[in-house]
Amino acid sequence: MKTNNIRLGINIDHAATLRNARAENDPVLSEVAIEAQYGGADLITMHLREDRRHIVDSDLLEIKKAIKIPINLEMALTDEMITIALDFSPKSICVVPEKREEITTEGGFDIEKHFEKLERTVPLFEEKGIDVFLFVEASEQAIELSSKLHVTGVEVHTGTYAHSFFNTKQKQTELAKILKCAQLCEKYNIEFHAGHGLNYNNIFDLLPISNLTEVNIGHSILARSVITGMHSAVSNMKSILETR
Repeated sequence: MKTNNIRLGINIDHAATLRNARAENDPVLSEVAIEAQYGGADLITMHLREDRRHIVDSDLLEIKKAIKIPINLEMALTDEMITIALDFSPKSICVVPEKREEITTEGGFDIEKHFEKLERTVPLFEEKGIDVFLFVEASEQAIELSSKLHVTGVEVHTGTYAHSFFNTKQKQTELAKILKCAQLCEKYNIEFHAGHGLNYNNIFDLLPISNLTEVNIGHSILARSVITGMHSAVSNMKSILETR
């Protein structure tokens, strides 16, 4: 699935972290999402965690009403989250691992361990027209297992690549793994997305991947928005993606 366009998903979880730090409603998340939309975002990504550490239930409907672009809901594979997601009906969901002690998602979802539950769950979303993605490690096994579940696609965890950016040998090793995953996605005709740790510098090495259709970025864009404003921070990243 080759494309010249790379969709940009803006993860606003850490804007919610800032809001919750004072237990007040500042910044207003719907305003953050609207500014991201005006800056050129193609979708808004949110992770409703089980402990509600940043995004909370009421944010989902408030933001859905405020914006005109799709929502991608990241979620753990729990009965509670499945029920919420089916009721909320976003454009897409991305199944992610979740640990209470982590600051942010630290790796890909263990598909093999949860394969049977995924087999039962994926059709529930497909019946409602909700695209299903799995957040996976950059491994051939993860892509092959994903293809057997007939999901819409995968989002490959790019955190290891991002953290090795200044180690040339390790970076090339991680890029090779990511590229292999992209090639397998093309073979199995599933969408290839990337996310975690991506920023205004390390994104460039992913642009040549011809079937990369979407990236989801949060922290680096929100960090830049503190200086430049959300509209400009999103617009800058969108301009980079359009150089492909």
